[in-house]
Amino acid sequence: MKSGVVVTENIIMIREILEKSKTIAIIGLSPKAERDSNMVAIYLKKQGYKIIPVHPAQKEIIGEKAYVSLDDINEQVDIVNVFRSSDQILPHAHEALRLQPKVFWMQLNIENEEASKLLTASGIDVVANKCIKVEHARIYK
Repeated sequence: MKSGVVVTENIIMIREILEKSKTIAIIGLSPKAERDSNMVAIYLKKQGYKIIPVHPAQKEIIGEKAYVSLDDINEQVDIVNVFRSSDQILPHAHEALRLQPKVFWMQLNIENEEASKLLTASGIDVVANKCIKVEHARIYK
């Protein structure tokens, strides 16, 4: 797959990302069932993805061990999925550079051009302003 920022309805690239990915680290995954991040994580887990919660104040979320940061994860991560505000993305992009996931995915209404340029320059694909759950459901309906 060619590295780049997905800014259009590039369903072929998104399908390829979802098909080739097995492990998703979710930054900002809330333990609260009513939060979008929690609903997305549960949906993805039910679809067969391994979920790695990243939340510094939690030990476990949705039955999975939670990590303080991406730096604490010692296994291959295919997608880093981020539920943080756009202005908080850059430090997570730097963590992702060390982890080297295939994709850095910013959820709906989250974009950071500086982080996107940094990541794509290092060969990490970036999806911005799209909900991974919505995209998965749209492709696999």
